[in-house]
Amino acid sequence: MSNSYPIPGQDEIIVIKDLYKHFGDVRALNGVSLTVKRGKVVVVIGPSGSGKSTMLRCINNLEIPSGGDIWIDGQHLGESQKEINAIRAEIGMVFQLFNLFPHLTALQNITLAQRAVRRRSQDEATEIAMQQLKRVGIPEKADVYPTQLSGGQQQRVAIARALAMDPKIMLFDEPTSALDPEMIKEVLDVMLDLAKEGMTMVCVTHEMGFARAAADQVIFMDEGLIVEHTTPYDLFNNPKEERTKLFLSQILQH
Repeated sequence: MSNSYPIPGQDEIIVIKDLYKHFGDVRALNGVSLTVKRGKVVVVIGPSGSGKSTMLRCINNLEIPSGGDIWIDGQHLGESQKEINAIRAEIGMVFQLFNLFPHLTALQNITLAQRAVRRRSQDEATEIAMQQLKRVGIPEKADVYPTQLSGGQQQRVAIARALAMDPKIMLFDEPTSALDPEMIKEVLDVMLDLAKEGMTMVCVTHEMGFARAAADQVIFMDEGLIVEHTTPYDLFNNPKEERTKLFLSQILQH
């Protein structure tokens, strides 16, 4: 990866230039460029296999790009593990599956990374964990194990765990797709609150209501490319590209 592009401006917290990712013969990303401004919410939609999750995973280097450049808050995502770890510490990520440790309580799941990565004391980590459990609306579940929680509650613990690390950016990879319908709203409500608080968020989701309510920008991806990048209003009321129109006509019927 080169560092030939100019350093992004102060307002631009994520800058992606000409991002490629290949898995053997599969071209997951085909030259994606995107800028996300500080405090903005970008929702990424598109069919399965369009590259949405791969782009998200490249942002925090869970996938190593095949080509292109990424800057996070002015820092180039380079080759050194030290640089990558420093950047990754500023990014919270919430996955489709909750990735909680089943042998740890909700509270212990939230304090673990704080102590290991942020080097916080047990008391400080516990205090912050409780603050975040309150923030996501389940402080009473602190001493409960994941198997005793509903899917929506587990996802809220996962969000609290990410927030406890004081991230500058939150990435959400289809955070409601593994949930029963009645649990989706409780997770989306937490995400809406974060958006209102000014958290920078990039969300891969099929929840069009969330896109309408929370997004500053919506991106439609297909075949490893950004096909359309616009406001929620324009995307839903006046999509420009035929491929976008087809996708929306299929998804909005359900």
